[in-house]
Amino acid sequence: MSWIPFKIGQPKKQIVPKTVERDFEREYGKLQQLEDQTKKLQKDMKKSTDADLAMSKSAVKISSDLLSNPLCEQEPGFLEMVTAFDTAMKRMDSFNQEKVNQIQKTVIEPLKKFSSVFPSLNMAVKRREQALQDYKRLQSKVEKYEEKERTGPVLAKLHQAREELRPVKEDFEAKNKQLLEEMPKFYSSRIDYFKPSFESLVRAQVVYYTEMHKIFGDLSAQIDQPGLSDEQRERENEAKLSELRALSIVADD
Repeated sequence: MSWIPFKIGQPKKQIVPKTVERDFEREYGKLQQLEDQTKKLQKDMKKSTDADLAMSKSAVKISSDLLSNPLCEQEPGFLEMVTAFDTAMKRMDSFNQEKVNQIQKTVIEPLKKFSSVFPSLNMAVKRREQALQDYKRLQSKVEKYEEKERTGPVLAKLHQAREELRPVKEDFEAKNKQLLEEMPKFYSSRIDYFKPSFESLVRAQVVYYTEMHKIFGDLSAQIDQPGLSDEQRERENEAKLSELRALSIVADD
């Protein structure tokens, strides 16, 4: 028959001081929150890098589609512009892939490795809880015999119960002491562990956007009409669109 810990008799004696139990719950609660936050951060970083790759791949697809447009064959000036655009998109995609690989190696993988530690930690907490339940069960058994009339058989059973209790009590106290000492150390270590990863994340972004500034600066110099502001370009486009709308084939019935 399986043993259900919450149905055992509870000892009258307070075997774990309330302050110790509160300290344990506080420290373990902080680690549970850290585990949830680490998993969420790892998931969000993966989504971010996937979105980055999808963006640059889509840009390359657009430039490739433009190059295959028949208009490029008929208009050398347009072909030159689209070719410059395609080259820039491919350069962007290449640098983007390098950035994502760097983030994967220096941020996502360390997050994943950090998360892999928590199952062992949670198992240690479960073993501590199991030891506590064993401690309570045997302490309750000792108290039961202590309350009975001190006959020979009762004293023999009391002695045996105390002998059973001693190693279980020592086991719980050792597990409890170890966790209370090491959980705060583990929690405090998160800063030193994650700091290099996020420094690397910032460096990867700086390198990427520096290169993007160069790439798009070069592209702008190649395709921009000098002396035209955005407002002037917009007015030109509107004028050309009005000319198209004036054609009989697109006029409203």
